[in-house]
Amino acid sequence: MKPIRTQRLILRNWEERDRHLFHRINSDERVMEFFPFRRDRAQADAKMDEFRDTIARQGFGWTPAEIAATGECIGFVGLSRTGDLPFLPADSFEIGWRLAPEFWGRGYVAEAARVWLDFGFETLGLDEIVSFAVASNRRSTAVMERIGMTADPSRDFDHPGVPETHPHLRRHVFYRLPRREWEKGKAAS
Repeated sequence: MKPIRTQRLILRNWEERDRHLFHRINSDERVMEFFPFRRDRAQADAKMDEFRDTIARQGFGWTPAEIAATGECIGFVGLSRTGDLPFLPADSFEIGWRLAPEFWGRGYVAEAARVWLDFGFETLGLDEIVSFAVASNRRSTAVMERIGMTADPSRDFDHPGVPETHPHLRRHVFYRLPRREWEKGKAAS
């Protein structure tokens, strides 16, 4: 993938130098508060390799976000097919993110997410982009709202990938951004 620049970030493919950060965010209790698992180093390395291969193959995915001024990888923001949710159409695309806690609250996710929304609608020609999070994950839903997504309570769901042993993580709220709403937002800005 050709790197994408935003005002403060570079969105690119994964590199060997990112392994430590990728493991850290996938094992950090604060970052993973709303996930029923933590990844050890071998699991994180395998997942990062999977992400890197997907990005190399299709030109997008869960891409690292790097601060342009320092070269420091802060986490990932990206766009991906939602293959693991059987109730969504096969051609559904999700926008998502995960950052190291020291970079929360600085607007990095919204900045990168807006670029991925543009990519999804302009380059991929998508009609809708979705996102979802554990119902109590207010940090993520606030970002969804900030980037123009709206809640669709009729599509809230219990995530099939969350085990019964974690009932507080099962219920997910569903957000969506249809192309026409994205176009209105672009025209207004």
